[in-house]
This record gives sequence, structure tokens and C-alpha cells, in this order.
Amino acid sequence: MTAHRLRLLDQSELRAAQDLFLAALHRPPISDADWTAATTYYDNSRTLGAFEGDRLIGTATSWASRLAVPGGATVPHAAISRVGVRADRTRRGVLSALLRSQLTQLREQGSVAATLRATEAVIYGRFGFGVASRGRTLVVDRRRSAMHGHAPAGGEVRLVDTDAFTSVLPTVFEAVGPQRPGWIQRWSGWWYRLGRPEPGETKVAAVHTGPHGDDGFVVYGVRRGGHGEKSVLTVRDLVAGSPQALAGLWRFLLRVDLVDEVVAELRPLDEPVDLMLADRRAGEVRAVHDETWLRLLHVPDALAARTYGEANPVVVEVADALLPANHGHYRIGPDGAEPTDEPAQLALDVTALAAAYLGDVAPSTLAAAGLVQVADPAALPNADRLFATGQVPWSGTYF
Repeated sequence: MTAHRLRLLDQSELRAAQDLFLAALHRPPISDADWTAATTYYDNSRTLGAFEGDRLIGTATSWASRLAVPGGATVPHAAISRVGVRADRTRRGVLSALLRSQLTQLREQGSVAATLRATEAVIYGRFGFGVASRGRTLVVDRRRSAMHGHAPAGGEVRLVDTDAFTSVLPTVFEAVGPQRPGWIQRWSGWWYRLGRPEPGETKVAAVHTGPHGDDGFVVYGVRRGGHGEKSVLTVRDLVAGSPQALAGLWRFLLRVDLVDEVVAELRPLDEPVDLMLADRRAGEVRAVHDETWLRLLHVPDALAARTYGEANPVVVEVADALLPANHGHYRIGPDGAEPTDEPAQLALDVTALAAAYLGDVAPSTLAAAGLVQVADPAALPNADRLFATGQVPWSGTYF
């Protein structure tokens, strides 16, 4: 195994870190113009580098944020991204060292949880990340689409200029606030990046105004088709604070001219857009993908932060090989969760706990998959009721 050392990068080293990350994704180095924009969403005080001698061979970064948990509370949270290792230095322990160091430091700094969006699904379970929310891709045939007469209505939609990406839209986002477990607070650089155009399209933003003010927005781009190809409107971001705002924004999207299809990726599994259509077959769910990969950094605080359903208390044993301070027995009941010395009825590792924590997967489902060990079968239905949320978790923030 090659020897390497880890340290925080300084400002002058961030571009090399970005290029290393892009190379790991098989992309070319960043251009001067794009780097000027990229500096707005890097934080060198949170960017780690792995070095072999003086050569950078791996990197990972994060942003400070907050995560909404079941019950409506938010906890200190780190959004992890730009994790990469040089192709000639993979499988030598570099990634493991980076993530162990990063997760340990984040816990010590007070983050209760961390999340990321995974390019490869087989990597992050080894480090305690579990899939905690999912999203679906909805494709609507615009020319066949129309909302039925009972779809929510009220309010107006207006287009806003590009300055709104860093002014109006963040204000609306904060005003709407967390509506589901999995919501994360966005940082200033995230908004700047949202305004950057995708290749071949211009981004457009529209804001919905309801009876109490601005309560939703959508950001989208259109790629015009040629030679028989379809013109596609792709939803890049959509936030709605009410059913009226959701319906109003989609009603607006479905009336944009010179568009054949509207595509919205990673939307909530239970978002009722297709139910608002007069012709249900005009909307088609093309895929369901993992969204939030959650890592509980401080299990006692995470368990104590969320609320639980009505059921008999259950004692669970949590194992965490990477952060052993999390290992222990926890008594979870309608009144909350706390460490205990009582015998465990269920046992699972921190990865499986992450999958259940926001309410995406029931403990009994995890048990059926072999991810929860059951000492007391009567505890499983109680655990299902305790961890149930009544809301499908979803973040809606890609980073």
C-alpha cells in the first residue's frame, strides 16, 4: 500500500482538486471561466487532500448545512461531494483514509449527520452511508397534457431574470422551509451554481405567488429538437410550498410552447403531478433512483432529534466500525430515544439505520433483506410503527 498523508488544502490548491475530481469522472480539466464560477462553491477550510510526496492523489470536500429529520427539527449536517482519487492510485487505501478522516472531523466539529449523492452505489455503504431517500423521473407528453378541473388553483406565475438565482429564489426557498424529512439547507455557492447554464440550453426561472406572497419556483431549460427529434423541457429545480403552488408551476410548464416533453428527475415518489392530469397516461414514471445517501455521525444525537410513532419501545443495538463511539444499545419509544443497558431486541449496523432513519424503509423490510438481526420477533412491528413518518423523505437538493 502506498504511503500518503492527508491535510486541508489551501486556496491555491483547490483548482488542482477540482481537476482531479473531474478526471475521476472522466471529464476534462475545468476551464478558466468555469473555475471562476466554481470558486464560489468551494470551501478550502473543509477540503481535504491526500498527498503522495508533493503530488495530490485524492480529495474530498463538504459544506456546512442542516438536515430536516422526522418531526420537523433540523440538525447540523455536512453535504459531502467532490470525492475522487487519481486513477493510478485507486485501491490503495486513499479513499478509505480520506473518508475516515473527513467523517471523524465532521463529527468532532458537531455535525450530527452527513449526506452525499453517489456516482457509484457500491462504494459508500462501506463507510456507513445508507440510501435514505429516493426520487422518480416523471416524463409528461406536453401535447397530451392538461390538468383536470379539480386540480388545485390560485396564484400567479411570473418569469424572473438571472439575478433572481442568488436573490429571489433563496428567499422563497427559506420561506417555504423544510416540508419533508431529508430537506437540507442550501449554501450560497449552491445557488450560484444553479444559475450556471447547462450545455446547449439557457436556464429560465419562474416564481409562483400565492395569497400570502411568493411560495414556490421552478428552474428549467429547453433543448430544441431537430430532424425529427423531440424538444425537451427539463426541470432543474422545483420548490412548492403548497398544492396550489405545485399545480400552478406545473400548469405553467405544460403551457410552454415549442416543447414536446417535460422531464422532471428525482422528484418525490408521492408527488401527485400525474394525478392532476386529465389523461393519466400523459405522464409516465421512467425511473426511480437513490437520492440521499445518509451517514449518521452522532447516533445518540440523531436518534434523539427525531420523533417516533406510537408503539411499544424497542431496544436496538447499533454497530459502527468506522466511528466506534456510536456503537451501543438504544431504547427507542414514543417519548424519544436514549442509550440503555437493556438487552437488544433488534441489531443493525449504522448503514441500515440510515436507511430507516428518515422513514424510507421499514425495519421489517430491512430484516427481510438480512440487514436487521431479530432477537425478538415481536419488536419488528413495533419498530415499524416507531420509525414510520407519514411523509415520504426527499431532499430535492442535488450537489
